[in-house]
Amino acid sequence: MALLDLLGRRMTLRVLWELREARLTFRALQDAAETNPSVLNTRLAELRAAGIVDHQAEGYGLTALGRDLLARLAPLNAWAEAWAHKS
Repeated sequence: MALLDLLGRRMTLRVLWELREARLTFRALQDAAETNPSVLNTRLAELRAAGIVDHQAEGYGLTALGRDLLARLAPLNAWAEAWAHKS
C-alpha cells in the first residue's frame, strides 16, 4: 500500500511520465511537468528515497526499479485509453 500512497500523491505519476525517455534537469522537468519547484522537489525526494528515481550529472532519471514500475503500469495506461474512448 505504500507504493499506491506514493503514486497517488500530486504530480508523482506526471514526474515518472516525463522521465520515461530521458534524464532531465530540475528546470527541464519542472517545465515538462508544469508544476512548481516546491511540489517537484518534494516528489523527487520521495521518489529518490523509494529508489525509483536517481540524480546524476545529466539530471534526474528513472532507476531500473523505476523503469520496471512504468512497464508494469503500461497495461493500466492502455486500459485507461480504451476507457476514455468509450466515454
